[in-house]
Amino acid sequence: MKHARIRYEDQVHAVTVEADNAVRLQDGRLLAESAVQWLPPAEGSMFALGLNYADHAAELAFKAPTEPLAFIKSPGTYTGHNQVTWRPDNVKYMHYECELVAVIGKPARNVKREDALSYLAGYTVCNDYAIRDYLENYYRPNLRVKNRDCTTPVGPWIVDAADVPDPSKLTLRTWINGELKQEGSTADMIFDIPYLIEYFSSFMTLQPGDMIATGTPEGLADVVPGDEVVVEVEGVGRLVNRIVSEHAFFAARG
Repeated sequence: MKHARIRYEDQVHAVTVEADNAVRLQDGRLLAESAVQWLPPAEGSMFALGLNYADHAAELAFKAPTEPLAFIKSPGTYTGHNQVTWRPDNVKYMHYECELVAVIGKPARNVKREDALSYLAGYTVCNDYAIRDYLENYYRPNLRVKNRDCTTPVGPWIVDAADVPDPSKLTLRTWINGELKQEGSTADMIFDIPYLIEYFSSFMTLQPGDMIATGTPEGLADVVPGDEVVVEVEGVGRLVNRIVSEHAFFAARG
């Protein structure tokens, strides 16, 4: 089953997603995908992984890490399916990052690897845009690279964990304006999801709604205002986002 959060008629609703991405409200009404505003399906902290795919590390001329390289993204960075993301004015390179996201379903502390997947509510997708200009160190992205308002599309929904029997064998793809630009597999993760849950929960308590964004494979490209960027994780979801300029984004917000 797929669960989403949407805004409709100025109210936020928790909904289930049915055929053709139509959503079912709790009162039984069925609404088309285009009739609602899609919100990020979870609102907890996001623990994001850098260089978690060996091919991506090689693409950047780095050795594969021997311990997870993690950073935190604040909820203010999230935006939803079919929304816009802004490219800062006067930057040289902004790229997408298609990622499988594991969503925590119950408090997790000192979880063992063999039990880790039982702590998940399910899976979603994110596009972890990065501003390459401001990257001081690939191993520790700074705030200007990864924590800008509304620059991390998440969604469209959460797929129940039981409906994704093997998250280690999923294809990831990214398109820009309909052209396939990135394709990889979660099989190439350096640190898989059970390892990451065990790792994070060994020193902190993961809470329901927290998310672990598991990194991206090789195949990055620059995006500019006017581009439509689609990221997809097999069996989980297809997340659409459009790029606008910094001026247009903030002008629209007033």
